[in-house]
Amino acid sequence: MLVVAYREQDYDRLVEIWESAVRATHTFLEEPHIQFYKKVVSDVLQQRQVEVWEALNTEQQPVGFIGVDDNFIEMLFVDPSQHGQGLGRLLINHTFKIKGCHLKVDVNEQNSGAARFYEKMGFVRTGRSALDSSGNPFPLLHLEIQ
Repeated sequence: MLVVAYREQDYDRLVEIWESAVRATHTFLEEPHIQFYKKVVSDVLQQRQVEVWEALNTEQQPVGFIGVDDNFIEMLFVDPSQHGQGLGRLLINHTFKIKGCHLKVDVNEQNSGAARFYEKMGFVRTGRSALDSSGNPFPLLHLEIQ
């Protein structure tokens, strides 16, 4: 696997990865929420609001991505067919290398798989919010790692 900086030609594929990963892991979301967040993610990618890195397979096709704003992980999504293959770890480790500082992330409390993943990576809980950043009733766990 290879990690590369965001490539504009991969925009549609990254949105597909996001949607398939969300549908597989965010079972607490209803369709209107998925469409709302899809628009948010689409805008973030198109407007390059965060630094995005892609994980590519051997055919040079994206299979996951991470979006970072300073030392905050805004998004980390891996194609569900690739879950458990080390891509999330690869993207986190790449982010450590380029940022050289501690990282923070918010995780939906209902997404227990993601919370376990970050705990395995060494992240610890520093707080909790009852609402997500859009004001929706999806509690967030605030995590960070030194």
